[in-house]
Amino acid sequence: MNSFQEAVTNRRSIYKLGRNIPVLQSQIIAAVERMVKDVPSPFNMQSARVVVTMLDHHENVWHITKSALKSVVPADKFAETEAKIDSFEAAYGTILFFESSNMIKAMQDQISEYAANFPTWAMQANGMLQFAIWTALEDLGLGVNIQHYNPLIDEDIKKIFDLPESWDLVAQMVFGEKLEDPPSPPKVPTGTRVKIFRDIY
Repeated sequence: MNSFQEAVTNRRSIYKLGRNIPVLQSQIIAAVERMVKDVPSPFNMQSARVVVTMLDHHENVWHITKSALKSVVPADKFAETEAKIDSFEAAYGTILFFESSNMIKAMQDQISEYAANFPTWAMQANGMLQFAIWTALEDLGLGVNIQHYNPLIDEDIKKIFDLPESWDLVAQMVFGEKLEDPPSPPKVPTGTRVKIFRDIY
């Protein structure tokens, strides 16, 4: 329990990442697969899909992203955008999070009284999965940040990795060697965010 709580506390968005990671690829894969298996989903829908890319495959993600952004970002502002994308590419890997629209539709048809809720529930479950994997990677000693360049890159990502059209891209989680120790962000006092009602024994 302490290890999990410490990993949650230590988790930060780290943007300066390298490739000299302290763990094996197999450890990263095992952690991702375990979280995908164990993180809950509504009605056990299991609509989340995950693609783990490392090294050259990871670089392809950011080549696609840079190319897509070049077509929409003004030329006089692209240098800053390019530097940002290059910083992601310098990391070790990227985990791509998707939702299966086919699975969500199947659950909507199966339990029609909750049809309107399933897309929201699916996104909530995907968020839990992202948090679980992020925390697991932190526990392995990796630095992580999360990006959202969807839907701009969706079709090219599906094409290069030969993914089903029904997979909708949700987020891109960059990971690698920690090259910085970011400061702790300011926190609102928990008393303003948490209300407790209990009987005192």
